[in-house]
Amino acid sequence: MAADSAEQFCVAEERSGHCAVVDGNFLYVWGGYVSIEENEVYLPNDELWIYEMDSGLWTMHLMEGELPTSMSGSCGASINGKLYIFGGFDDKGYSNRLYYVNLRTKNGTYRWKKITNFKGQPPTPRDKLSCWVYKDRLVYFGGYGCRKHNELSDCFDVHDAFWEGQIFWGWHNDVHVFDTTTQTWSQPAIRGGDPPQPRAAHTCAVLGNKGYIFGGRVLQTRMNDLHCLNLDTWTWSGRINISGEKPKDRSWHTLTPIGDDRLFLFGGLSSDNVPLSDGWIHSITTNGWKQLTHLPKSRPRLWHTACLGKEGEVMVFGGSKDDLHFMDTGHCSDLLIFQTQPYSLLRLCLDCIGKNAALLKNQIPCLPSKLLQQVLKKITFWAAVNHRQEKKAETERQSQLNTT
Repeated sequence: MAADSAEQFCVAEERSGHCAVVDGNFLYVWGGYVSIEENEVYLPNDELWIYEMDSGLWTMHLMEGELPTSMSGSCGASINGKLYIFGGFDDKGYSNRLYYVNLRTKNGTYRWKKITNFKGQPPTPRDKLSCWVYKDRLVYFGGYGCRKHNELSDCFDVHDAFWEGQIFWGWHNDVHVFDTTTQTWSQPAIRGGDPPQPRAAHTCAVLGNKGYIFGGRVLQTRMNDLHCLNLDTWTWSGRINISGEKPKDRSWHTLTPIGDDRLFLFGGLSSDNVPLSDGWIHSITTNGWKQLTHLPKSRPRLWHTACLGKEGEVMVFGGSKDDLHFMDTGHCSDLLIFQTQPYSLLRLCLDCIGKNAALLKNQIPCLPSKLLQQVLKKITFWAAVNHRQEKKAETERQSQLNTT
């Protein structure tokens, strides 16, 4: 295997406010923005970055079809091999458009389609919302956006207003459902419980038939409250009383389901505007949070994405290491992988061979063909890891030399 090609080991461009989903052995990344000379620059809308988990390699594919505008703060989710993008913010304002692309393409062409022949009424334009995927449905909650005067309701907290056009900006706590099989928007009647306060930059995760929400920005504060919505009966839990210690207030964080009864919380921006690098696991069984003590404190992330891998690992991509409100320069392109459960014996063996390929170069060709293919991908994976670590170390050395 040729490991001397820097192009082979390229990574997706740095970004924040993007979308990412996992389907099969691949992580797909679209959209978001970076800062160039204090200007927000949206990433190209026709680029789809794909990370193969087995080989550790990134590739970029140009997209066709009815392209969404380049945006940040869109809500991305996958159902049955399709990536759906809803909402977001661009130079013209907030969006309430819905697009999808088939990720399981047979000819290697990724073609966007704008959903226009839907039934029902979509949510009002917004960004920084979240969604649950349940029974082939996308269930959206919250977000920051705009409404007209005749659209104001109890599910909307006003932040600012433009009186001449009677346009209001603010936070939502409404629930909207898009059924991907019938192409229908609906707003379910909430049958009980107290809903969370209107908010944005919160995070959502599904366990069983329960949709969980944690934190987010509410008016001028950030929260650390946990709520859940029964996605069958449409009843809210109210604020869940937690036993023991719990994470601090935050927004722009992620919550990822791991296993049948646990949620993994990572990063975000605290109430005192500090980028966070802490990780927590919430157990539904014990109704408690437990902080992970082995995570590096030097890798904070906010407005990143987090997706569950094949063996229970959480893959965090992109985001910022700085407070985006005051120093919008720290966008990241590295992939942080958090192991939340022991890897399989096969995975450990493959990793061992991949790391020690030079020592085992005479034995590797003797492996059975199916196993050999897996080993070759692991050799590529660790070559890519080493290349990126060396490149990062060299960049840090040059930075230190420049400052001295």
